[in-house]
Amino acid sequence: MVVSVPATSANLGPGFDCLGLSLALKNRFSVIPATFTSIRIQGEGEGFSKFLVDNIFVKIFKESLAQQGIKENFEFSFYNSIPISRGLGSSSAIIVGALSALSHYLHGQLRKEEILEESLVYENHPDNVTPAVFGGFNVAVVEKVNGRLKAYHLRTQIPDYLKAVVVIPTHSISTKFARQALPKRYSNTDAIYNLSRSSLMAMIFMQEKWELLRLASKDRLHQDRRMRLYPVLYGVQKLALESGALMSTLSGSGSSFFNLCYAGDAPGLQARLQKKYYNFKVMVLDFENEGVQVEG
Repeated sequence: MVVSVPATSANLGPGFDCLGLSLALKNRFSVIPATFTSIRIQGEGEGFSKFLVDNIFVKIFKESLAQQGIKENFEFSFYNSIPISRGLGSSSAIIVGALSALSHYLHGQLRKEEILEESLVYENHPDNVTPAVFGGFNVAVVEKVNGRLKAYHLRTQIPDYLKAVVVIPTHSISTKFARQALPKRYSNTDAIYNLSRSSLMAMIFMQEKWELLRLASKDRLHQDRRMRLYPVLYGVQKLALESGALMSTLSGSGSSFFNLCYAGDAPGLQARLQKKYYNFKVMVLDFENEGVQVEG
């Protein structure tokens, strides 16, 4: 089987750990029964020995089978397009990919709600894993039920007349390191500021009121503190908003920047960003509304 999982952009400004959407940039994971276990990586992560020795996908897949009393060997081939440690959901893609491969292997189908629930064992923030599983724009919350985390979520399709223009710097930022820049406490004013804007953003995606995105995407909880770790991102955001972006936000914990625009504005926005930030990769991407899939 070949399981494909899309990249994701989370937080989207004010929606810290609860808002996310899916991008048409995918990792593909091939799993084939074999006489002995082997791992091959092409694309992102290729040439890094640590991904061959300590591979999270392989560990989740084989340990989960062992719990079912199944001990078999497989040939694992990874075709990775999602940049690593750039805030585009590469870790979530691996987790969702492994659990989806397991679901298909055991049941012959993708049980997406179960995949989401199991994902929370490995990633307790649902903003990336939920759009990776279901595609589209997602609002997700986590509640502990009978001692176990459970995700509750709603989603909507993203229309094809919108595009994402994603700026991917050469500099990586680990999520763990970026979280260390955040304070332990926030003021009531800042909390209410974000609650109001994340609520507005959810309604914008439901009602397609895109002209309000610039207002709704403002944040006081995390974005500015994380951007200070890599100040060039302030310039990326400023230029994007001056060049047709409807919103411009740090993607996840960074270092990538997510820009949403109308399809007709995407080529010009990409060109202006690429001209100024010529060392970075600037990609125009469709949105992805299906989530994880078995392709073969």
